[in-house]
Amino acid sequence: MSSKVLGCLSTLTLRVQQLGQLPRLSIWLPSLPLPQATVLASDVPSLFREPYILSGYRPVNQEWRSYFCSLFQCHNESLNVWTHLLAILVVLLRFSFLTGAWGLTVNAASLPLLLYVLSSLIYLSCSVAAHLLQSHSELVHYSLFFLDYVGVAVYQYGCALGLYFYCSEHAWRQSPVGAVFLPGAAVLAWLSVASCCFAKFHYRRPYPLCRKICQIIPTSLAYMLDISPVAHRLATRSWEEPVLMFHALQIVFFMLAALFFSCPIPERFFPGRFDIVGHGHQIFHIFLAMCTLCQLEALFKDFLVHQQSVLEVHGEHFILLAGGSFFVLVLCSVLTAILMRGAVQKQLKKKVYD
Repeated sequence: MSSKVLGCLSTLTLRVQQLGQLPRLSIWLPSLPLPQATVLASDVPSLFREPYILSGYRPVNQEWRSYFCSLFQCHNESLNVWTHLLAILVVLLRFSFLTGAWGLTVNAASLPLLLYVLSSLIYLSCSVAAHLLQSHSELVHYSLFFLDYVGVAVYQYGCALGLYFYCSEHAWRQSPVGAVFLPGAAVLAWLSVASCCFAKFHYRRPYPLCRKICQIIPTSLAYMLDISPVAHRLATRSWEEPVLMFHALQIVFFMLAALFFSCPIPERFFPGRFDIVGHGHQIFHIFLAMCTLCQLEALFKDFLVHQQSVLEVHGEHFILLAGGSFFVLVLCSVLTAILMRGAVQKQLKKKVYD
């Protein structure tokens, strides 16, 4: 028995020695960069600085993989990335549960819901990409935030489609606001991306107040129009319906998000204290994600109630036409961002030559 054991051990030793002669895995697998040290605001160009955020910046002009790997590092954009990245996972999980539990099929009745979910994923993904990779260079910074604005515009119109077809009342649809709702929502969504891109391109730090106004006015008008069917419903229906609580919560969370987007608090009162965790834009992201999740839940519940009657109420051709307009808006928004990116390229080239 002992000779057999010794024979097995000698065979195992030989196999280990042979494995040791194989090329190391590190030759074949790419090595990850070491965590890069964050730098102070004074160490990055003014374009990349945020008011009252004094540290936690990533160095500019590094390799792409350095910024991808910064997903797992601690810097002043970490929570901005993770709040919306986790929201993407929740949206996907909730949608997969709905499709599995209720056997959701792709047809005209479910098209506005599918476009809403798609628009949610687009805006969240664009936000993640912008905050994760924007420090690479000036051109990348502008390009990704233009893309972020495209995502917001697409989400605005996706919300409008879902709220119109599943959440609106007949009396509201017959009103002047209801009559112009969808084309008005599309125009305001495009104005949002155009004005935000222009404000980003035109103004330099320290940003004047008119830059924030240029961003807020079109998006605020778009939101007030988009939420009007829900506001009408909350004002005219009994709140005994559980779905109305989710509609009310989405409005509350959006208002809180708008507050923290407009005002750099609490970092304005404690510069440097909330560089990594707790500054206003992170809180804005959290409330916006909560708004999206409450809105998603409300739309799911309304869809399950109205999916059998939506074709009869609105007509298949009208729903398909509205769905087609969604992709027209996406195209117009992307083209606007591309044109603004071209203007940035010309400006950067001129700065180099000067």
